[in-house]
Amino acid sequence: MNRLRLRVSACSLLPLLALVPLLAGCGDSGGLVSAGSTPTASGPVHLWPDRRGASVPPADPGGAPPEYVKGIPPVRDQDVHAVDPVALVQAELRAHPDTKVGADGMPPRTAAAIQECAKAEDEDEQDPEACPVLKPYYRDLTGNGKDELIVGIEFPDKMMSVRVYTADPDGRLNRIMATTETVITVELAGRDVILRVPSGNHGYELITAWSWDEKQLTMLPTREQIVRVPGNPPAPASREPAPVPGRP
Repeated sequence: MNRLRLRVSACSLLPLLALVPLLAGCGDSGGLVSAGSTPTASGPVHLWPDRRGASVPPADPGGAPPEYVKGIPPVRDQDVHAVDPVALVQAELRAHPDTKVGADGMPPRTAAAIQECAKAEDEDEQDPEACPVLKPYYRDLTGNGKDELIVGIEFPDKMMSVRVYTADPDGRLNRIMATTETVITVELAGRDVILRVPSGNHGYELITAWSWDEKQLTMLPTREQIVRVPGNPPAPASREPAPVPGRP
């Protein structure tokens, strides 16, 4: 009896603020329990604020400047669907012969194969091994309500040239994007062209979003992200019973 009376008295003397976390100790079962105070959020701390940092010149946007394609007749109503992508790339080859580097750079073997390409009646029947110019895609990337023409050209060693063309009000074709990468995939997301390429770090890939820039009138790489590539799942463990000590 004395012990029971002593526990009840001790519980009744606890401060009011301490009752919640100690209810379980006083005979209560269950209920909410305080997890303690929440730490105060703090912003980044600038280390060595008095140090004079290095100056960095403005970065080169890295995009190919817009360039009108010569040797292609103007299109009507800015409709790029009427353009033959093979004839378009062939016209660029004629305008920039024997160019191996830069936006118009192309391996000689690929250039020779493109010169031999013929327009297929059905694009799905075009042999990708015979003609490096892939099936075209269309999307309004500039926001003017008209589709742009997206062309892919296969290069050796999984490299690829991705080019985008738009038509101005006069119907002239203007190339607003040209980049050559070792491409994993090419995707369209809204008005962006997304390229996934291997990064310099093993196990990671680089995702670059190319977007229309109204000031420079060209597509520029506006966002980049390095993401981890999921590794191969581990092999399933053997289900054989483990050997018993002392048994052969």
